[in-house]
Amino acid sequence: MVNNRSLIIVGGLAAVAWLASNSLYVVDETERAVKLRFGEVIEENIQPGLHFKVPITQTVRKFDTRVLTLDTDTSRYLTLEQKAVIVDSYVKWQVVNPTRYYEATAGDEMMAIRLIQPRVDESLRNEFGRLDLQQIIAERRDDLMIRPTQELDALMREELGVSILDIRVKRIDLPEDVSAAVFDRMRSEREREAREWRAQGQEEAERIRANADRRRQVLLAQATERAETLRGEGDAEAAAIFSEAYGQNQEFFTFWRSINAYRESFDGERDMLVLDPTSDFFRYLRSPAIQNDE
Repeated sequence: MVNNRSLIIVGGLAAVAWLASNSLYVVDETERAVKLRFGEVIEENIQPGLHFKVPITQTVRKFDTRVLTLDTDTSRYLTLEQKAVIVDSYVKWQVVNPTRYYEATAGDEMMAIRLIQPRVDESLRNEFGRLDLQQIIAERRDDLMIRPTQELDALMREELGVSILDIRVKRIDLPEDVSAAVFDRMRSEREREAREWRAQGQEEAERIRANADRRRQVLLAQATERAETLRGEGDAEAAAIFSEAYGQNQEFFTFWRSINAYRESFDGERDMLVLDPTSDFFRYLRSPAIQNDE
């Protein structure tokens, strides 16, 4: 009787343990779940925590809701002017609707990737087809991917229950047959800009030089005018001084002027003057005495 009772207790505990293990389940913080009955969803978007299900008839599928990364294949796209570019990109995506995700992919992540990748390729092909090569090169890559990300996010939420958080371009290359033409165009553009800058610099230099010459002429004219004014004032003052001196003693002034004339006339060894000895020029040579009129 004791052994039978023990077996019943052990069997009951085993049944309870089996029932608990098959009835209780835990959804992690990084997961969301759906509850199924014979493959049909009966409870959607189950949040993290401890939950209950009916054994055998009900099953639970859990899905990782962390942000996942999809490295897309390097693809060749045509621009608006039908020039090829080679683009390497990746996608950040996340499960946001577990029920729709389960119905579209059966919860298979690889199937989700196979469905997302061609949509990304199509979206990028359309976006690069709207732009010419100059716009693709000039625009920031983050700005280039705004519209494809928004359009693809809306589509994937409806079709797969996933959100496309971001599409990033890692690298944009040009085929060899296009690179040379692009580089030549860029070189020509830079040379044109350089010529414009040089022309503007020369124009500015000529303007500055012309202003400097004009100011120089103005300053020289002002300085010449000032010098002539000062010279005239000096000459007038000198004439006044001479006149005053001459008025004080006319005989001495005449004598002084004659002495200077003799010095300047007979300065050289071969200087010669042909004059009448009785001329007034030799007045002080004949009689050096100074007559005082007073």
